[in-house]
Amino acid sequence: MPNQTMTRFGYPDTLIREYDHWVVLLREPQVTLGSLILCAKSQATAFSNVPASAFEELEVAINDIERTLSEAFHYDKINYLMLMMVDPNVHFHVFPRYATPRSACGVIISDAGWPAAPKLDSHRELTVAEREALCRHLSDCW
Repeated sequence: MPNQTMTRFGYPDTLIREYDHWVVLLREPQVTLGSLILCAKSQATAFSNVPASAFEELEVAINDIERTLSEAFHYDKINYLMLMMVDPNVHFHVFPRYATPRSACGVIISDAGWPAAPKLDSHRELTVAEREALCRHLSDCW
């Protein structure tokens, strides 16, 4: 059963990869090309309440995310933000960062915050077709 945060970020339509304890979702809207949500599947609302086995699996998920985003978009840096101010369940916003604009699947996005913090208010809304194409592209690179 998906938790509130998974649903808020479009699960199952935005699902890229599912693990035993985590899901990787395409983040809508896109702050940078390939922005993701790494969300715990549990009902935990504090990072310290995530089960030990989820912490073990987190290493696998992060390695997969970084390898996939590197292959798909050749990011320059990567940022993981655990904000949890609005969406209650444990999750990270994953932002690949770029010194120059990136494009894939007909979507072109500039990293408005580069080289400082990501500018969350500068983002690209996706059409359903763009979302589906980016999800497919990332799944294929996984």
